[in-house]
Amino acid sequence: MDESARRTLLARDYDDRVGLLAPDGHLREGYEPTASDTTLRDLYADMKLGRHFDDRMVSLQRQGRMGTYSPMAGQEGSGFGSMYALDEDDWVSYQYREHAAPLVRGFPPEYLHYWAGHESGNAALADDRIFPLNICIADHIPHVTGLGMAAKLQGNDDEVVVCHFGDGATSEGDFHEGLNFAGVYDTPTVFICHNNQWAISVPREEQTAADTIAQKAEAYGFDGVQVDGMDPLAVYEVTLAAREKATDPDAQSRPTLIETVEYRYGAHTTADDPTAYREDSEVDQWKRVDPIDRLELYLRRQGVLDDDAVEAIEQANEDRMAAAVDQLSEVEADPDEMFADAFAEPTPRMVDQRAYLRDLRERHGDDRLTRDK
Repeated sequence: MDESARRTLLARDYDDRVGLLAPDGHLREGYEPTASDTTLRDLYADMKLGRHFDDRMVSLQRQGRMGTYSPMAGQEGSGFGSMYALDEDDWVSYQYREHAAPLVRGFPPEYLHYWAGHESGNAALADDRIFPLNICIADHIPHVTGLGMAAKLQGNDDEVVVCHFGDGATSEGDFHEGLNFAGVYDTPTVFICHNNQWAISVPREEQTAADTIAQKAEAYGFDGVQVDGMDPLAVYEVTLAAREKATDPDAQSRPTLIETVEYRYGAHTTADDPTAYREDSEVDQWKRVDPIDRLELYLRRQGVLDDDAVEAIEQANEDRMAAAVDQLSEVEADPDEMFADAFAEPTPRMVDQRAYLRDLRERHGDDRLTRDK
């Protein structure tokens, strides 16, 4: 698919969902993937890594070795498909479920540190042009627009800023403010809304009366497109088209809102019980269009994958995750770090609190302060 053909994907009706790879692994008639077979094999391997990472993280949380974690299973098609369409110099900002961002960009073992309670895990992501993981819903969106404005003012036409968020974020004021400014200042930004059908326990139909989330871009003066989020190739091509448009200073409008329609198989977080608000039959229905399975079927048909290759990929992913977990055990917590990054300059109250904690530790010792009784 060439650039002009990709651009047509962004001009579709808002309810004309883009799909290029069927659940049975067959391509839509007339479509040829932009990415090479080697790249698609790497994409498949990373998606498998994401699923294994997810399983292990939930297990580690249940063991008490991780804090509350946000599972990603089911959303690998949108997460990894979009990341593969980016340039390594593009900035990425994400919510808390888009683990594909750090996994694609080298999988720094420090990423596990964050989920175990160490802020150093966030700091390590900056080297890979990934903003610190965002917990507060949608409040990173205006910052993304601001960074896009800065890139435009500096004449960095090859630099794109990508923002990931969930469907629940579209109910927040920050979403509307960020996209409105992006339209007004024509920023090189790509907004990716992961519509996984549930904002914790609130279903999509109770988030907005609009038929689609993609159509909200109309109010801000730029393209909005809905894509099958369970189809990694469709997400890849649409994101690539949006990125190409964002780097074109002569484009009619540079921002794009992409709505990826998908499903999260697991809980909102490990502190959530999804059986309280949805039926298992609904989950099973979505699993029948699993993004990893459909890409594997296609690659097997192309002769790119076989049983031995899949086994080798799975073993390599297990080894990478095991190494990251082993490194986690070497990290020592420092309570003083909780004061380091709350503000650029600590407030007088924070200075007093830090001094008080330091005095307690010096007088009593960490062992005494952290014992159970």
